[in-house]
Amino acid sequence: MDDQSQQIIVTGLVQGVGFRPFVFRMAKLFELTGWVQNTNENVKIQVTGTPRNLELFLHSLKKEAPVAAMIEAITAVEITTQPFTEFKILGSHDVSEEITEISPDIAVCEACLRDIDQPGNREDYAFVNCTNCGPRFTIIRDLPYDRAKTTMQSFAMCPACRKEYNTVLDRRFHAQPTACLDCGPAYELYAKNIRISTDIAAILNHVSLSIANGGIVLIKGLGGMHLACDAFNETSVERLRNLKNREGKPFAVMFRDLEAVKYYAETDATEEQSLTSWRRPIVLLEKKNKSGQPILAKSLNAGLNLLGVMLPYLPFHYLLFRQLKTAAIVLTSGNFSDEPILVDNQSALEAFASLADLVVLHNRDIYNRTDDSVVRIIGGKERVFRRSRGYVPAPVRTDLDTEGFVAFGAELTNCFCVGKGQKAFLSQHIGDLQGLETTLFYEATIAQFIKLFRIKPTMLAVDLHPAYISTQAGMNFGDFPIVHVQHHHAHIASCMAEHHLDEKVIGVALDGTGYGPDGHTWGSEFMVCDLNDFKRVTHFEYIPLPGGDLATEEPWRIAVSYLYKVFGAAFTELEIPFLKKTDPEKTRLIIAMIDKHVNCPLTSGAGRLFDCVAALLELVQVASFQAEGPMRLEAIIRKETRDTYLFTRGETICFDETIRGIAEDIRQGLDASAISTKFHNTIILAIFETVNVMRRSEGISKVVLSGGVFQNKYLLEQTTELLEKNNLEVYSHAIVPTNDGGIALGQLAVASKRREIKCV
Repeated sequence: MDDQSQQIIVTGLVQGVGFRPFVFRMAKLFELTGWVQNTNENVKIQVTGTPRNLELFLHSLKKEAPVAAMIEAITAVEITTQPFTEFKILGSHDVSEEITEISPDIAVCEACLRDIDQPGNREDYAFVNCTNCGPRFTIIRDLPYDRAKTTMQSFAMCPACRKEYNTVLDRRFHAQPTACLDCGPAYELYAKNIRISTDIAAILNHVSLSIANGGIVLIKGLGGMHLACDAFNETSVERLRNLKNREGKPFAVMFRDLEAVKYYAETDATEEQSLTSWRRPIVLLEKKNKSGQPILAKSLNAGLNLLGVMLPYLPFHYLLFRQLKTAAIVLTSGNFSDEPILVDNQSALEAFASLADLVVLHNRDIYNRTDDSVVRIIGGKERVFRRSRGYVPAPVRTDLDTEGFVAFGAELTNCFCVGKGQKAFLSQHIGDLQGLETTLFYEATIAQFIKLFRIKPTMLAVDLHPAYISTQAGMNFGDFPIVHVQHHHAHIASCMAEHHLDEKVIGVALDGTGYGPDGHTWGSEFMVCDLNDFKRVTHFEYIPLPGGDLATEEPWRIAVSYLYKVFGAAFTELEIPFLKKTDPEKTRLIIAMIDKHVNCPLTSGAGRLFDCVAALLELVQVASFQAEGPMRLEAIIRKETRDTYLFTRGETICFDETIRGIAEDIRQGLDASAISTKFHNTIILAIFETVNVMRRSEGISKVVLSGGVFQNKYLLEQTTELLEKNNLEVYSHAIVPTNDGGIALGQLAVASKRREIKCV
């Protein structure tokens, strides 16, 4: 049969993942001639061969692509037969303002780990990588993805690396970060600002000895600096807390291998799949109560039942664990609380040379800083809580025209979002925009995304809150039309965009805070909404928040506010331990503030109700980290309890009877675990009953759940199960954070829909 020729266009995540060498191998396998080429838009292929072999080649592109590739579309058209004599990989070509996708950073592969065990130019080399693994997003400056446009530009390849780079069937063919001991980046060790070694064996020995002796080491990694210490050494962990000024927030732990993880934490197949995936996120796992030695430091996770766990993902991590006697180290971001992770060598030395026992740096620049990502398996699915290394900058694919949008996100747990075609590029985790350094990082990263993804801004989207730093950033960005999006509408729209929904839905948005059009603080919203607009049907009853934002740090204030609302001034006579430990003078001051309406904004935030119950149960009086109260409430749930408390539904949902029931149960000495579980069951029932009424009145059966409260595994699983049992379709977040890290996607979706309607 005569040969035919086809032109094939492959779009998606197909650069920096070994896709062209894969195409070359498949072309050779099926005896095809032609070429493959990267452009800044896509991968282009022209091939000539028999019709049967062309068919097999196309099938292989779809079914056998590299593990990190994410193919969005493959289009093939027959063209005039081309008389190629061989198959080639052509140089990259920058053809337009369109862009192809950039690979997230990929954990070191097994083949590269074998290389560091073998004599040669990569033996014990801490930067080994190939087309299947290694740095990507963190080193890229511009597209297309070629070495000259990465921070590897300053490292000229030696003849051996150049040969591999140019050998098509080599694993390092066109691996842009490829390097070896003779030509690549290297580590160096500092003690008290003095460089003491550049030899990797000596560095690893010094670091392992320091950690074994209770030391703290700053280590430059993939997307920033990390601080490390022995996860079993209570004194070291406490010292690290003091160093970072991080009082109670749990630390992430890196274990030597999966077996070590399974010894200290409960895992199922899905959790193990996330732990060992090429993304290597921090996975939140239930900690086992071990009686034998050694025991993990108790202050690691602030006494919670969850442990943030990850496995090694850099060659340096594997090399280090060969030397370490411990099976686990704390590996937390190298920064001080409320500041972004450090990336610059000189800044790291200035900040930590006098505080850490050792500082380990390398000379490859980090262009795009990224924290470690955090996920949790809920309902059998991986749910991203913090989207950063390994996930960014892979886009969220939508059915919307996102072209030219810049969405600025929320003020806390910020990510922003830019639009290109129908793709929404959520940024890496930025953090809380309440410090200068984080704000500067935020502004610089917006500029970088606009450049990298060739965004030509035409419209901006911001939160409705006029005082948010993110809102101000949008207002000052430039002379573009601005869409203001209510916070909880953005939550629901974010989940809708993730699931390609474009219709009226019942939206349930539960979180701590968000600016409402009525001037009050919202956070427990039951809406009928689409991407364009929303109608607030009901919400949790408003409660005064004594001291405003201070009450989120001191949950006892919220408990006093609820008790005063439910029992009046007589609440002080209740026989519950919480009141006996509360300063009567401070209690009287709170009552006076409420009576006189002094600094007591009204809130319907679901998170504040959780704070109240946590305080009443004496779990948290003063929070040492964000959402500590709700986290501690979840940690003591007893799943066999099915009881609930009373509540009432009228124009709003009132939990006065719930508070009465909790106070009585406390007085009767009921176990805190049972009370917490009854409370959670009550919230689940309130959600179900409210949604069920809305279904009947509105004729809508699709329910969208969003907001930080749904990071609670028990709450999300049980709510979903109850709704689905009653024939409701339930949608919740997976690839986009349900917390405020997903807000920017919702802002972008709302703005896109409003522009579409206006244009129509």
